[in-house]
Amino acid sequence: MGESKTVHSPIVTYVSMISLLTLCPPFVILLWYTMTHADGSVLQTWDYLKQNGFQGFINKWPKPTATAWKIIGVYAAFEAALLLLLPGKRVEGPISPVGNRPVYKDNGVAAYLVTLTTYLGLWWFGIFNPSVVYDHLGEIFSALIFGSFIFCIFLYIKGHLAPSSTDSGSCGNFIIDFYWGMELYPRIGKNFDIKVFTNCRFGMMSWAVLALTYCIKQFEQNGKIADSMVVNTTLMVVYVTKFFWWEAGYWNTMDIAHDRAGFYICWGCLVWVPSIYTSPGMYLVNHPVILGTKLALFILVAGILCIYVNYDCDRQRQEFRRTNGKCLVWGKAPSKIEASYTTSSGETKKSLLLTSGWWGLSRHFHYVPEILAAFFWTVPGLFNHFLPYFYVIFLTILLFDRAKRDDDRCRSKYGKYWKLYCNKVPYRIIPGIY
Repeated sequence: MGESKTVHSPIVTYVSMISLLTLCPPFVILLWYTMTHADGSVLQTWDYLKQNGFQGFINKWPKPTATAWKIIGVYAAFEAALLLLLPGKRVEGPISPVGNRPVYKDNGVAAYLVTLTTYLGLWWFGIFNPSVVYDHLGEIFSALIFGSFIFCIFLYIKGHLAPSSTDSGSCGNFIIDFYWGMELYPRIGKNFDIKVFTNCRFGMMSWAVLALTYCIKQFEQNGKIADSMVVNTTLMVVYVTKFFWWEAGYWNTMDIAHDRAGFYICWGCLVWVPSIYTSPGMYLVNHPVILGTKLALFILVAGILCIYVNYDCDRQRQEFRRTNGKCLVWGKAPSKIEASYTTSSGETKKSLLLTSGWWGLSRHFHYVPEILAAFFWTVPGLFNHFLPYFYVIFLTILLFDRAKRDDDRCRSKYGKYWKLYCNKVPYRIIPGIY
């Protein structure tokens, strides 16, 4: 069934898989409960669990309801329809390890604008109140947890019985196949790309939708929106807007071009993104901090600057690739390394590695402003509780791990050229430190 996937070291693989498979679902519910029912206090939740034990946790686990399933179903169907029906230019992804080149329809910005306009329009004209989503949030997360597990089982079965391309295969271990995925580019029919739907149109789109939901809920509860919520919502919406503006570039990243469609990516985007990534805003709903104009503006400007730098890093590399190195980087001809590599079919190809501009500071410098941006949309909640900062901590661990995995992959792919690149750009993420 084509190439077999790269398997990480057995100990790391099994520890990470078992921990994520077993601990992530209950953590999502615990985070929701703490944010919405325990005043954001981890200690308060911990005291409850000590007094009531496992049964107490089961009692607090919200059961999926018809309302929750209806909200998820309508949202998913709407995004799927936009993915298929909205026009967009044809975009080719990177050539896969076995020589396939996926083709996409670039209509992410249009889908994003239609989604937010429709959502706000339904609220403005009194057709649907987004507060309903917040009021049923626990039930929605619970339904997503179970529904996404079933979806991942479907992906596992599909990968065995009906793979979409030769970029698929089994390592012979059910748990690893389920966790890392069977297919690199799974599709339903010719045009419905499953990873674009789960990662972009469900996961990332829900981030912006829920950010607006939390803002609207605070307004309906208090009759006004605190400046802390304004800063948080603005920065998260700007960040997601940047993502969809750059969505075609995202299709060249590790998430799409290297990580397969399994629990790690798909369950994460369907459940972890809507619940964990939006959690700073979830916290602020019931904690309307007043920052004052000067502090609010400082945080807002700092956050937008970080988002811009993150975007400009990706733009710089995209332009370098698009022009085959014939462009200006910070006003000068780019410094580069001409590398060659051999595909799994034995074909030799060439690639250019950018070593100037943002990419001369460190090999993954774009992760620095991304982590800082997350900090700036979290810090409006100040420091009364630890839990709102969980996403920043998680993101830092995720990106540092991703940088290492990407370095390992590139070292294996480029060999001596990657060693030359690392000598020229010695720091992995933080210039001068790491």
